[in-house]
Amino acid sequence: MRRRWHEGWWPGARRIESSNHGPRPPGTEITLVVLHSISLPPGRYGGDAVQRLFTNRLEPTSHPAFAGLAGLQVSAHFFIRRVGTTEQYVSCDLRAWHAGASSWRGRANCNDWSIGIELEGLEGRRFDARQYVELARLLRALSLRYPLAEVTGHEHVAPGRKHDPGPGFDWARLARLLRRRRPALVPQVT
Repeated sequence: MRRRWHEGWWPGARRIESSNHGPRPPGTEITLVVLHSISLPPGRYGGDAVQRLFTNRLEPTSHPAFAGLAGLQVSAHFFIRRVGTTEQYVSCDLRAWHAGASSWRGRANCNDWSIGIELEGLEGRRFDARQYVELARLLRALSLRYPLAEVTGHEHVAPGRKHDPGPGFDWARLARLLRRRRPALVPQVT
């Protein structure tokens, strides 16, 4: 038996709830996915520091790279690890705190109308093949549930301020994977 979405939670992800979220404005359609990259400490993979950051349990004194994160309250809807597994931190029906000051195609406050997906990685570096396969699977599931129209990067909604997922992300590869099965979701980065 296939498990179904429940109140914005995807059954294909491990559920780890973050308190860093809020309501979406009434009547808001979710039409955008914003891709990010993160690793904590930078360039280290597989640990629990991202989970601790998104759940407000990251001790800023536990690593020199964490000092600037003290008091930061951020989240994303999803986090795809390099091994291809997915964690979900915020219901897609709610507004995660992932894009910050942002604008896409003249529309501000992307958090209000987007879903944020973090990829375990470092901007400028390549991502694992398993992450692309899982990302395509997640995007197909999301597009069946929400009226998504586009996928873009954090660097495109916050140019100059953010640089992720960066030049190591293969947009053409994602587009090929999405075309293999319907419904397709076209990545847009212009």
